[in-house]
Amino acid sequence: MAFASNQKSRKVKALLAGGLVLGVGAAVTLAAWTDQEWATGNFTAGSFNVQGSTDGAAWGDNEIPGEAAAISFSLDPDGPNPAENLSPDTTVAGAFALRTAAGTTYDATVKLLSSSATETTPGDSANLTYGIFIVDNMAACTEDAIPAAGNEVIANGTAFGSVSGATVINLAKGASTTEAGAPVTLCFQVHAGAGLDEGQVNNATWQFEATSVE
Repeated sequence: MAFASNQKSRKVKALLAGGLVLGVGAAVTLAAWTDQEWATGNFTAGSFNVQGSTDGAAWGDNEIPGEAAAISFSLDPDGPNPAENLSPDTTVAGAFALRTAAGTTYDATVKLLSSSATETTPGDSANLTYGIFIVDNMAACTEDAIPAAGNEVIANGTAFGSVSGATVINLAKGASTTEAGAPVTLCFQVHAGAGLDEGQVNNATWQFEATSVE
């Protein structure tokens, strides 16, 4: 009996040992493959620049008051109302064009931020008013031009120092990054009132701000 018990015990132990072996073998077969995927992205800022021109041919950046573009209000030096020879109740006109520069990747909206006038006699600029509207080209800006419907930027008769009621000007980017956008020509008309002092010099300044549009 003892021999049988020992034999049975060895069989049990052998089976347990075999079970351990089988257990180890099962652990090996459960190993898994792994693989990884990565993603990355590059982000580059766009470009934005608006330029101005007083003749429609030469374009530049006029970003500070000291570099303001000088609009010529003497479109016809031999005409009756050149800016250098104003008289009461007369009007002069000058053109200024805006466009998005080549390389610009956004459209733009432009708003008139401020207008001002300095004079040699204090208060004399109160005798000057202005208006701005869009015209087809430089030649279309004359002292007797009338704004077409929807083209008025700010109404004639506006006092210097005011930009009340000014509307937004829309500029399109170029067809490609190597091309400038189509220009928009603005006609400035300045009217001298009946109280204009003789021989006085007035210097007018307008400030515009362009904002990129997606």
